[in-house]
Amino acid sequence: MHRYDWILLAIAIALVGGGLVGALTPVPMEYGLAAAFVLATPFVYDAMFRNPPLPASDFQRAATAIIWHALLIWAVLAAI
Repeated sequence: MHRYDWILLAIAIALVGGGLVGALTPVPMEYGLAAAFVLATPFVYDAMFRNPPLPASDFQRAATAIIWHALLIWAVLAAI
């Protein structure tokens, strides 16, 4: 497997793990998903900014970052 395959796997494990924690434990689903987004954020940052797989335009990176952070903020606000 390549480096980016491992990063995608880590993001998926974080998000599924957060959902499972919310579904299978007394922890509310909102807290599990918020923690999952926070845990996955460093992997997204690494794949997008530190070591991007392809040269992308600044607009594409900015749009992707804005969407990811909007989801992150939504998950944290839902947990509050």
